[in-house]
Amino acid sequence: MKLITYLKGKEEKIGVLKQNSVVDIKCILKKMGEKNLPESMIDFIKYSDDCKLKKIDEFLKNEDIEADSLDSVKIEAPIPYPERNVFCLGKNYVEHAREVKLTRITGTDIPKQPIYFTKVASPAIGNGDFVKFSTKVTKQVDYEAELAVIIGKEGINIKAEEAEDYIFGYTIINDVSARDLQGKHVQWFKGKSLDTFCPMGPCIVNKSDIPFPVELNIGCKVNGEVRQKSNTKKLIFDIPYIISDLSKGLTLKPGDIISTGTPNGVGMGFNPIKILKNGDVVECFIEGIGTLTNKILEI
Repeated sequence: MKLITYLKGKEEKIGVLKQNSVVDIKCILKKMGEKNLPESMIDFIKYSDDCKLKKIDEFLKNEDIEADSLDSVKIEAPIPYPERNVFCLGKNYVEHAREVKLTRITGTDIPKQPIYFTKVASPAIGNGDFVKFSTKVTKQVDYEAELAVIIGKEGINIKAEEAEDYIFGYTIINDVSARDLQGKHVQWFKGKSLDTFCPMGPCIVNKSDIPFPVELNIGCKVNGEVRQKSNTKKLIFDIPYIISDLSKGLTLKPGDIISTGTPNGVGMGFNPIKILKNGDVVECFIEGIGTLTNKILEI
């Protein structure tokens, strides 16, 4: 099941993708006799469980229900306004850890423990939206294709072997980064959190559609040039470890987003560096989820 947040006219809706169309979740639930209807993707995540999702899937297969063409709606980030900052991991692929020597932001050692930071998404931007920045603020904007895990239920001190039970699904995040600000401020928060620096989407794929452990091809193109190409099986700290470790003494909540890190091939890893510039088109791809495409706009 692939879920999106979208605008139909001026009304924000959540829906299920069905071939080249989208079906309004509220319409499905009404026809199923449900009373309490979710108003947002986070509401739907809190509302749903494996049983309810199976019923929705069966309903879509067996019932004829009105759908909107994807060409007639505007796809937004699946969770435009996360209730908390996005949890992020740094240096979580070996080759990326080695390539960051050129960024002068951090060392090239392979982490022995996860490196956590958070990223503001207020809002996260969607597929087709512009990543905007002023060269008065930053002159070194970079891309990072990442698999993001969406938490489905509340948990603390989660065991690694039970981690999948706490997952709702997966999406793509482009962890857009101002490298010069990262270096200037030493820590990474500001350089990762400028407005529009969290493209997300185009959809959330429910965990039932992606085998566990998650081993998906991941990559990024800039203006059609392949920059990143890897697989999530190369994560230094895999998804069960991340969820278990992060949840030690820290309650994870439905709708929380964990961005698991980026493979090698970021712009600052090249010599000479390949920073993003006005008009560039960035495509982040993950197998089984899709492609998140955004254009760069200097303002």
